[in-house]
Amino acid sequence: MLGRIKIAYKGYPNAFKVLVLASFIDMLGGFLLYPFFALYITQRFGVDMIIVGLLFTVFSAGNIIGSMVGGALADKYGRRVMIIVGLIISGTGSILMGLVDDLNVFFILAASLGLVGNIGGPARQAMVADLLPKEKQAEGFGIMRIFMNLAATAGPLLGGFLATQSYMWLFLSDAVSSFITAIIVFVVIPETKPEKPEDKPEESVISTIVGYKEVLKDGVFMLFLFVSAIMVMVYMQMNSTLSVFLWEVHKFPLQSFGLLLSMNALMVVVLQFWITKRISKYAPMKVMAIGALFYVVGFGMYGFISAVFLFFIAMIIITIGEMIVTPIQQTAVASFAPEDKRGRYMAMYGFSWGIPNLFSVLVAGLIMDNIGPNWVWYIAGILSLISVVGFYSLNGVTNKRFSKKKETILEDVLEA
Repeated sequence: MLGRIKIAYKGYPNAFKVLVLASFIDMLGGFLLYPFFALYITQRFGVDMIIVGLLFTVFSAGNIIGSMVGGALADKYGRRVMIIVGLIISGTGSILMGLVDDLNVFFILAASLGLVGNIGGPARQAMVADLLPKEKQAEGFGIMRIFMNLAATAGPLLGGFLATQSYMWLFLSDAVSSFITAIIVFVVIPETKPEKPEDKPEESVISTIVGYKEVLKDGVFMLFLFVSAIMVMVYMQMNSTLSVFLWEVHKFPLQSFGLLLSMNALMVVVLQFWITKRISKYAPMKVMAIGALFYVVGFGMYGFISAVFLFFIAMIIITIGEMIVTPIQQTAVASFAPEDKRGRYMAMYGFSWGIPNLFSVLVAGLIMDNIGPNWVWYIAGILSLISVVGFYSLNGVTNKRFSKKKETILEDVLEA
């Protein structure tokens, strides 16, 4: 399996390979820190989880705004510069957060970092789409996910060791990884922003940001984001509500829950490329409907099962759905987007994650406390089923649109 991945990986542009490596270094720093972030806040400032939750909400709200601005600026000034700026800001912010000892200042810093720290996120996704031909984009996003999960497997293990020495080591490690990534991007990766036709005037910064109106007018794309957001609300419970549910209802040990998530990450590392290669040739919306169907079964199971081995079976089913959905979802966004608005489309795609991040965990907690813990998973199954129907309903109109786009690209090539 690893041999086949290595052979296939050789067929990608060198700039993409460097981007993957640089992203892995950056994500490793993030996974060193963020699994311990909530624990650090409670211990450093002596606050409860409500304050931590509020802090994450503030950070997430800033991320949404920052992502919008970053997507517009990536279309205006280029992908490379926005990635570098975002990494420098993120690294500097990590150091400052490790030094701050006042909660109010920490809140202001978190809000500011949320606003500008993710400014390069849409540019990085747009760069993947810029570097790869359409037929390789799904595999390319799949490769990025493999390396993300490698970082997710190794980061918490190393972070746990560093946290026993000093939490400051976590913040410094995250900062160093960001700075190293910024240097790699600056030195090695060229700008990938598509050149504008000579007869098309250059947009101002304001008009670039105002250009989001055109994205909002794309009704099919907005429906796609809405259906995706419903599915994300379900998926996010895996890394938040599930641990509390399994512990409080089934007394499932936290160490075993860590093993459950490690199995998820390891499956992605081993199988993601193989799965993506086989599904990327099919209609994106049908594929995503099938992936969401795995969520219906996997997440819904937790409301009915109590045997430990079934907890692992349910996670295997969820992980298969995740490996089907995520790379195809990112490829679909790239297919929706005109080349000169790719950064903004990627930023709007971030909304389908950012907005559920604001309230989905809170709503799940209210359901657990007031209706019953099993109802979280009953509702998760129902929401996933709505996503299945939504994606399948979008299949016909998106196939026509993507086909027209392919014809336009072919005509442009023939004219050239």
